[in-house]
Amino acid sequence: MAYDLVIVGAGPAGIFTALELIRRGSKKKMLIIEKGQPIGRRRCPKGTTGRCVNCRPYCHITTGFAGAGAFSDGKLSLSHEVGGQLPELIGEELAQQLIDYTDRIYLEFGADTAVVGQVEDERVKRIRRDAIRAGLRLVDCPIRHMGTERAQQIYGAIQAFLLENGVEILFGVNCVDLILTNSHCVGVIVEQPDGSGRREIRARDTIAATGRRGADWLEKICQEHGIAHQPGTVDIGVRVEVRNEVMEEVNLALYEGKFVGYPAPFRDKVRTFCQNPGGFVSQENYDNDLAVVNGHSYKDMKSPNTNLSILSSHNFTTPFNQPIAYAQKVGELTNMLANGHILVQRFGDILVGKRTWERELQRANVKPTLKDAVAGDITAAMPFRAMTNIIAFIQAMDLVVPGFASPETLLYSPELKFYSNRVKMNGHLHTNITGFYSLGDSSGWTRGLMMASAMGVRMGQLLYTEENKA
Repeated sequence: MAYDLVIVGAGPAGIFTALELIRRGSKKKMLIIEKGQPIGRRRCPKGTTGRCVNCRPYCHITTGFAGAGAFSDGKLSLSHEVGGQLPELIGEELAQQLIDYTDRIYLEFGADTAVVGQVEDERVKRIRRDAIRAGLRLVDCPIRHMGTERAQQIYGAIQAFLLENGVEILFGVNCVDLILTNSHCVGVIVEQPDGSGRREIRARDTIAATGRRGADWLEKICQEHGIAHQPGTVDIGVRVEVRNEVMEEVNLALYEGKFVGYPAPFRDKVRTFCQNPGGFVSQENYDNDLAVVNGHSYKDMKSPNTNLSILSSHNFTTPFNQPIAYAQKVGELTNMLANGHILVQRFGDILVGKRTWERELQRANVKPTLKDAVAGDITAAMPFRAMTNIIAFIQAMDLVVPGFASPETLLYSPELKFYSNRVKMNGHLHTNITGFYSLGDSSGWTRGLMMASAMGVRMGQLLYTEENKA
């Protein structure tokens, strides 16, 4: 089997690479390899069972066409200031141009034309003023919200477009290794989930776009094949859930308020991420049985709560070079305390040093939207530094959003972001291995749907230019 281009991972970065090549008239023979299923066959049984059943051989929420983005709340951040460090690599002006261009593609496939968070009215000015007083920064970022159900429709349309235009997609197959000859990548080795049917697929160019779920795999591949990379930042945090009434002003004025702070005493970067007004807290499972918490929101179905992530960023220095493994250990310890589930604790209980009990959740104003979360003590597993950062940040947020630090505010754990391994590349996205490229969140350069999609678009543009030169 031989192709001009093989893309490992059918997440936003990979599919937008193929999409851009088609839009420009490329004649490349392309193959996308995806361990999960097509968009129409991705089904989470939790809606029927009421609890996570730890699907095998993979979690349908995180794996399959469009990656975790298909089951996220579908927010597209329209500013280069949000979504990772790609602007550092290609320049802020080009990054913003790519975002604007990619946004138009999403609109063509049916994204909502409404954009929130771009009007500087009196409410936004007041929120910004209060954030400054609290020692926080409000990041300006217009948001296009697709919603979980609409996101699946949009990515379904993109999947159909790719197939109709000759892109082959190999579903239900794992990529286990690269094929290298004298520092040149000439293809990949794949197999079935049960380890059978191993075979080689040759390609002129190979792209690894495996998302956060595949960050650990990519890190190992980099180590084995000498692909230049460096340990980056690892984010450890919690998913916070409050009543909609508490977040009402921010929800109405911004939809998603992006706040950043550097609380004492450690002065680490702490930020909010993925805010979901009227949303639902969810669980995601990784291949190593690690359960992590996330959140999403629908266009039509709403809950009485708002959830958002608070992430504490940690940078490690020599000799430590395994930030992903470190975050996984934190998650494994938390899962152990919750018997394989997500832990939830009231903020007031954390401050007084006690665990939360199920009966206390049942009589509170804030009812958990993740019904099978286990009441307990997240501080028994959370590193002291991260927990100190999170507590200080929540208390600062209370000065901006009164009631945010209420004793009944819920904290779910673990919330982990696996994009800490950063593949070294130049402004044309070339790595030190000829014929090998790395895109999206697993590359360490992007965080989120829009920036990963934009990086894929840029890759498609560059490959098309090289194709024409040839």
